[in-house]
Amino acid sequence: MEHKILVDSCTDLPKHLKEDSRFKVVPLSLMVDDKVFVDNGEFNQKEFLKTMKESSNSPKSACPSPDDYLKEFNKEGDTFVVTISSELSGSYNSAELAKRLYLEENPNKNIGIIDSRSASVGQTLISMKIKELISEGHLFNDIIKKVNAFRSEMKTKFVLENIDNLRKSGRLSHLQALVANVLNIKPIMGGTPEGTIAKLEQARGITKALVTLAKTIERDVIKPNERILAIAHCNCIERAQFIKEEILKRVPFKDSFIVDTAGVSTLYANEGGIIVAY
Repeated sequence: MEHKILVDSCTDLPKHLKEDSRFKVVPLSLMVDDKVFVDNGEFNQKEFLKTMKESSNSPKSACPSPDDYLKEFNKEGDTFVVTISSELSGSYNSAELAKRLYLEENPNKNIGIIDSRSASVGQTLISMKIKELISEGHLFNDIIKKVNAFRSEMKTKFVLENIDNLRKSGRLSHLQALVANVLNIKPIMGGTPEGTIAKLEQARGITKALVTLAKTIERDVIKPNERILAIAHCNCIERAQFIKEEILKRVPFKDSFIVDTAGVSTLYANEGGIIVAY
């Protein structure tokens, strides 16, 4: 049976999954002032970072429409959709509406919408889990059950080098941002079980922040020998390699990979940001 795995473009896929015909990326749109960037295969990260830096306004994103998902459902076999956390975007709600509309005329179609309660490589790991379960021959309902269990144990954390977007969006006051910049304070953030974002710790300087991140992973990881370490970086490959080494010398993950951020993750992480999921 043919299967399809749809992911919104906050999912940072490694090259081999981008080239996998079973995967399809549904793009979000990004706006900085009056300039629009479509988060597809032609997204220009360098230009987007430059545009964000030059603007005094907060960048914004627009989720896919229900029709963007709906047109991808007209295929044989089961369809799985993985979206960025519903607490961060309307992508999940668009996919759910598309599913309801499609099932009105195609009631026997299996469509599973997975709210990742995460972002970036957290979505990637969920997508990879779906692919693994399909290859093992699991049926649709069993896949949904097992993926939800996987999601409940998965964790996503990130370290920000640049907090300009937090300041521009009003999530951080100008005074707080000034103090953080003067003292070189870097926040270590994490996803909550509900899919929101919480500050976990902070450290002075990016190197100390990354080491602190590695130590938090060492403390809370579950069955690392059965899990994959996924790292996304926003234009800072050396930093990504550093955090990978810091984590792997502490935790025996069964595998790991590094990817660069696409558009939505670039907006959230900003230049120098590191996102880790496991």
